[in-house]
Amino acid sequence: MAPSEPNGVPRWRLIVVGGHTRSIGKTQLVCDVISAFRPANWIAGKITQYGHGVCAQNGENCDCAPDEHVCAINWEVQADTGTDSARFLAAGARRSFWLRTKQGFLAEGLPLLRAALQQAIEAGRAELPPVIVESNSLLQFLKPSLYFAIVDPAKEDFKDSARAVLDRADALVLRGSANALITAGPSWTRLPAHLLREKPSVTQREGEPLPEPLHVLVQRTLEGPANVSI
Repeated sequence: MAPSEPNGVPRWRLIVVGGHTRSIGKTQLVCDVISAFRPANWIAGKITQYGHGVCAQNGENCDCAPDEHVCAINWEVQADTGTDSARFLAAGARRSFWLRTKQGFLAEGLPLLRAALQQAIEAGRAELPPVIVESNSLLQFLKPSLYFAIVDPAKEDFKDSARAVLDRADALVLRGSANALITAGPSWTRLPAHLLREKPSVTQREGEPLPEPLHVLVQRTLEGPANVSI
C-alpha cells in the first residue's frame, strides 16, 4: 500500500519549481529534472493563475482561463503539441497535467488536483510516483519535499508570490552570472542581502544539463520518505 497519513490521505514526494518572473526557464528546469531521472515515472504539472494581467502574453489574454469555472484541470495526452504540459511528457513524465485557476482561487483548485492525483495512482503500487510542479503559489498551501527557485538578475520584474517564498528555496538556480546579483535593479535591492548571499545557488543556463548539486538534491528526495500531503 502507498504511504499515507492515519486518515488515509496519500503522501507524496513533491518537487516544486518556481521563479520570480515568466520566461526564465521554469518549464525547462522541470524537464531537466524529469529527463535526468526518467525511471522515476514522474507525474508532472503546471499551475497557472489567470486574470488581472497575471497570465498574459504581450498584453493579450493567453486563453488559459476556463470558460465556465474559476478553476479547471486537464491531463495532457500528447507529447508533441508544444504546450508546457506536453513538454513534460516529451521529457519522460508518465503523466502530465495543467491546473488553471483564477487569480486568488488556487484553494478552490486544490481539490481538483487531489482528485486528479488520486486517479493517477496505480492499483497495487507500493510506492507513489514522485510529483514535480511548476508553480510559486502552491507553496502558500504546503511544504514540498524540495523547492527550486530560478532567478535571473537581468530581469527586473519580481512577482510578489515569488518574493514571499524565496526564503524557502532549497537552492537558487541562477540563469545569469552570480556577479549580476551585485548590479541588479531596484526590485532586487528590496530583497534581504543575506538571502541571496546565504542560499545555496548554482548557475545553469538554458540548454545545459541538470547541474550536479541539483542532481544530488533530487536524488536525496527520491530516496527519502514521501511526506507531503497535497
